[in-house]
Amino acid sequence: MSRQVFCRKYQKEMEALDFAPFPGAKGQELFDTVSKQAWQEWLKHQTTLINEKRLNVFEADAKKFLEEQREKFFNNDESLEKAEGLKPE
Repeated sequence: MSRQVFCRKYQKEMEALDFAPFPGAKGQELFDTVSKQAWQEWLKHQTTLINEKRLNVFEADAKKFLEEQREKFFNNDESLEKAEGLKPE
């Protein structure tokens, strides 16, 4: 049986991540509190944000923005940036 975790996004027991998404305390916190499903949904949302906002993930401001958005996503914060969709230039 796979490991279960109480997912902070969905507020219920769900299948857990197989490993911490990155090293350190924050990675361990996500490993302990985020389900596999929620993490996959975050990755999809993050990719959309990177593409639509043309973020350079190597820049400190972009990293900070994505960290803030990740927290909002998992906490179901209503101020989370939504996908705007492609618009003709």
